[in-house]
Amino acid sequence: MIEQEHLDRLVKILGDKGVLTRAEDMEAYETGARYDHGRAAVVLRPATTAEVSAAVAYCVANGIALIPQSGNTGLVSGSTPDSSGNEAVLSLDRLTRQFELDLDNRSVRVDAGFRLSDLNRRLEEHDLFFPIDLGADPRLGGMIATNTGGSRFLKYGDVRRNTLGLKVVLADQTGTVLDLDCDLRKNNTGVDWKQIFIGTSGAFGIVTECMLNLERVPKQTSTAFLVPASGAHVLPLLKAMEERLGAYLSAFEGMSKNAIAAAFAHVPSLKNSFHGGNIPDYVILAEISRTWEPREGEQSLDAVLETVLAEIWETEEAPLADAFVGPPHETWALRHALSEGVKHLGKLIAFDLSFRRGDIMAFCDHMKAEMPEKFPGVTVCDFGHIGDGGVHFNLVVARDSSLLTDGSFEQRLREWVFAVAVEQYRGSFSAEHAIGRSNQALYDFYTPEKLKDMAAGLKTLTSPGKLGSVRFG
Repeated sequence: MIEQEHLDRLVKILGDKGVLTRAEDMEAYETGARYDHGRAAVVLRPATTAEVSAAVAYCVANGIALIPQSGNTGLVSGSTPDSSGNEAVLSLDRLTRQFELDLDNRSVRVDAGFRLSDLNRRLEEHDLFFPIDLGADPRLGGMIATNTGGSRFLKYGDVRRNTLGLKVVLADQTGTVLDLDCDLRKNNTGVDWKQIFIGTSGAFGIVTECMLNLERVPKQTSTAFLVPASGAHVLPLLKAMEERLGAYLSAFEGMSKNAIAAAFAHVPSLKNSFHGGNIPDYVILAEISRTWEPREGEQSLDAVLETVLAEIWETEEAPLADAFVGPPHETWALRHALSEGVKHLGKLIAFDLSFRRGDIMAFCDHMKAEMPEKFPGVTVCDFGHIGDGGVHFNLVVARDSSLLTDGSFEQRLREWVFAVAVEQYRGSFSAEHAIGRSNQALYDFYTPEKLKDMAAGLKTLTSPGKLGSVRFG
């Protein structure tokens, strides 16, 4: 689908390792993490910012559409080509050379192709980490393009909060390199240009380098499973813990009974800590942490957590029905098994939603009450980051269900869920997965025309070439 002349020129720019054309070599770059599979005209694998710039400039000059791809772990069809065979994938997987650690500044300048696990492995000896906790193992460029959050957003914030600077290649005739590589935490000298490229799905430019804020690795951690008195008591429980624990509270993750049961079924080795093995309707995984080693005479975090829970129990109309303090590796093992467990139950129809903290349980309870009437045969397996209002609202249909023979079923289901979430509860249709082809129609429908015009103007200004899977404007 691409002329040999273009392939020859791109090989001269990137070398033989930098250009893939055989179907068997391109397959991994054409296949997404969950649903999507497309066809690439070619896969480009630059190893430096200069090579990205040269390859992008050539593609723009010759009208070759580019799909930037980082770790390809996204779930909204944002990093894979469409089915036309006319789009070139530009992968960051060889951008892994630069790693400059500044211990005094508690920051690191690093190429965007590093995986999160590789970065944290290098930082481990210095007792530092990039504090975005995810079930997947993405590359940094994609994390920036989608502004990922994760399970410890409550304490550390998202990628946007932890990004100090960037280097970006624009999709224009010269492959302009923007050096926004600032290592300052306070710099109010005009427009903070890096923000244009964070959370905008790579449509305005390709991130090739990043300057990241680092945090101290916790040296003490305590976790517990908390059973709220009801769904309406989840927020009062969160507020009570925030009041008593302050910055110690690092996670407050919600897990529904159906999601937990799916995890236990998929991973039989998981420990079931609930009385008689009976899973409560809803469970919170709470974590508190300190960054220093235990000091002599200092109350342990387990004791701190037990004291706080006892105080909450004794309050009037206590929001807490039960609690199980347990080893962090056991509690987090269950939390991290939820996604795969739910996926193996049947046909998965997933939503990445967010709400004001006071609305998240009301939405979930509303949907669970309405689902049997609106769409009988659909099981709700929700879990998420309750402390910051995010929920992975997963719906599962048995693989042999007659619902799956109805060609309009999934579209009707999705339209209903999004309408309730956005219009009735004023939530977001994309909490932390950003915009891809899967969410394009939602962006088009819910975004005001003026904002779409402004976004289109920024796209024309920064990267007028054919870049990314998202249409802003």
